[in-house]
Amino acid sequence: MDFDWGYTFGLLKDPNFWQATLTVIELSLFAWVFGILFGFMLALGKRSTIGIVSTACGAYIWFFRSLPLLVLLIFVYNLPQIYPASSSLLASPFASGLIALTLSEAAYIAEIHRGGLNSVHKGQIEAGRALGIKYSGIQKLIIIPQAFRIALPSLVNEYVSIVKLTSLVSVISLTEILLVGQRLYTQNFLVMETMLAVAFYYVLIVTVFGWVLSWLEKRIDITRRQPGLLKEDDAVLNNVPDASISMRRKIAPDQQGEYALQAQGINKSYGDHHVLKGIDLDVRWGEVVSIIGPSGSGKTTFIRMLNGLENLDKGTINVLGQSFLKDQQITQSSREYKSHIVNLGMVFQSFNLFPHKTILENVLLAPSYHRRNANMENRVIALAMLDKVGLKLHANKYPHQLSGGQQQRVAIARALAMQPSIMLFDEPTSALDPELVSEVLKVMEELAREGLTMIIVTHEMDFAFKVSDRIVFMENGHVVLNDSAEALQASDCERFRNFIRKA
Repeated sequence: MDFDWGYTFGLLKDPNFWQATLTVIELSLFAWVFGILFGFMLALGKRSTIGIVSTACGAYIWFFRSLPLLVLLIFVYNLPQIYPASSSLLASPFASGLIALTLSEAAYIAEIHRGGLNSVHKGQIEAGRALGIKYSGIQKLIIIPQAFRIALPSLVNEYVSIVKLTSLVSVISLTEILLVGQRLYTQNFLVMETMLAVAFYYVLIVTVFGWVLSWLEKRIDITRRQPGLLKEDDAVLNNVPDASISMRRKIAPDQQGEYALQAQGINKSYGDHHVLKGIDLDVRWGEVVSIIGPSGSGKTTFIRMLNGLENLDKGTINVLGQSFLKDQQITQSSREYKSHIVNLGMVFQSFNLFPHKTILENVLLAPSYHRRNANMENRVIALAMLDKVGLKLHANKYPHQLSGGQQQRVAIARALAMQPSIMLFDEPTSALDPELVSEVLKVMEELAREGLTMIIVTHEMDFAFKVSDRIVFMENGHVVLNDSAEALQASDCERFRNFIRKA
């Protein structure tokens, strides 16, 4: 029997096929979108630290990934026989098919989302917490945009799978493309000719939407963007004031307290490893304190505990003379913590800039989130801070377009934009090439000259002895020495002298 090409081409104009194509598009798009939303909630739930939530979401994903879609379709469509109240919704083959597809696809998409969420570096969450942003804000502003960009190629591929899976809904008599073809070839027995037309419609849907989704993927790919420098004659730039200590938020004398920060009896253990063993540190207003010591002495753990990035096992931390963290009583969800975290700026070893946002957006994020000022005033302050670190003209660039030294200077500007009372630096030059270290230290020296209260963990000995009012030498979780640079240079502590010689 000859292949009837005329019949096949005639089916390309068949209104029943085009109506069925529209049904497939609607069904696949709705199932994809609902699956993305529901799947994201499942992914978050599976990552939850609440045991019952994590277990329930994991069980859902396991069950619906194990259950064949065909079985699920038949079960959902016939559910009114068991539960008559559902008949008003499930009597429609389209509704039954959509629900079954969504339930099934959400389980697969949840794992795609989980992969995207796991790909977002932990430092992004810590940077958000250090800026005083709540969990929901971190997810909305920082994690979800990055995770979605990472997951999008896999989500596009999953949409293609959903389009093909819609052919299974013919089992519940939904008039989609395959069912139209089956009805035709059972009448005329032109199976190959009819199935070729069926294949055309599926390929058409996948191709068109593949192009659209590929365009979207390229559109949100920040590595393809090449923003230039801001123009020197920009009106906003010309109105940016000099960023100095005078721009920082004023604190009434009766709210300051004698010390900017106090840490008393700080203890921290990881299992059987006792990292910090009763650390005490009082920092006066305008004082620059550098913390030095060999690797593993507890320096980074200590400075991370000062702003709550590490849980406090025992001890008390006061900020501005008021309780900030205390043993297990005042935690990161407490009112005291939330009210004072904005007074602490934090600069990390590895920058932890938000890669999906421009330099200006990085600096603006926290002030805008906390509604510190009007939008334009926040923008002016952000540009002033970028100007302070020498990067105002790069405001529209993305972090990946800057050198390591430039990124760290942006991180300093981001922390300063919140106008904190105290700045914490966790080895800010350790991730930089030697030739980039000086540009970061120069900014920090200027902050020290302006009288900003600073606590710095560093391996830069020359810098520490040059700018510090006081130097703390730590070893094995203890404070061994705590005195001025001049006093430490005259110290006869053999362990300290050995450390300095090696450093």
